[in-house]
Amino acid sequence: MFTSSRRSLEFGLAAAASVLCSIALVAPSAASAATQEDKTQFGVTAGTLSFLAAPGLPGLGTVTLNGKAQTTNAIMNALEVADATGTGAGWNVTVEGQTGAGKSAVFAAYCAKAKCGTEAEGYVTGGATLPANSLTLNSTGATFEGQNGSTGTAPALQCAAACNVDSKTAVKVVSAAKEAGMGSWLTKGFTATSLALTTPSTLKTLPNEEIYRVNVMWTLSTGP
Repeated sequence: MFTSSRRSLEFGLAAAASVLCSIALVAPSAASAATQEDKTQFGVTAGTLSFLAAPGLPGLGTVTLNGKAQTTNAIMNALEVADATGTGAGWNVTVEGQTGAGKSAVFAAYCAKAKCGTEAEGYVTGGATLPANSLTLNSTGATFEGQNGSTGTAPALQCAAACNVDSKTAVKVVSAAKEAGMGSWLTKGFTATSLALTTPSTLKTLPNEEIYRVNVMWTLSTGP
C-alpha cells in the first residue's frame, strides 16, 4: 500500500512538471530593451552688422520761386539693417553732413557736369549756400518690420520730432536697444512729407545749370 501511494505521488509530480513545462513553452518570454546614450551639438559663427538697403535720399525736384519761404517735400527711401552679430548689443544709425575736399555739409552751388560756364565740375568756390539744417527727416508713421523670419523687439525710429539731416554734427535717426533689432529689419510707411526742404524767400537762382547739392553720411554703429 505504501508503494502504491508513492507511485501515485510520483505520477502526480511528473504530471505537474509536464504541465509547467507546457506553460513555459507557450508563455511569452519577458520583453527585453536596449538603450544607447546619444548627443549632438552645434557651434555659432558671428556674422556682421550691415546695411542690406542703405539709407538714400531721393531727389528733391525743383523749387519754383514765388517770393516766399517754401517747404518742398519728398518720401524718404526705405532702409534695411541686418544684425547678424549674435551679441544683442543693439545698434544705431546716425546722419551728418560731410566736410572736406569735394564735399559740403550744407546745400551749396554745384556743377554736375564737366563745365558750367567757367566753373569746373564740383562745388563752386564762393557759390550760393543754404543754412545748415535746411533738410529734415520726420519718421512719424513709419515702422520697422522683421524680415526673413526675424522676431523680437524692433528697432525704433527716432525722428518723430524732425531730425536735421544736413547738420555738421551726427544726429541719431534709429536706435535698437540691447537685445532688440537682431535679425533683419526693413522700414515701412515713410510718408509723403517725411523729408522737408525749407528754402528762404531769398533763395538765389544759379547760373549755367548749376544745382544745389549736399553730402551726407549715414553711419551704422554698435550700441543703442
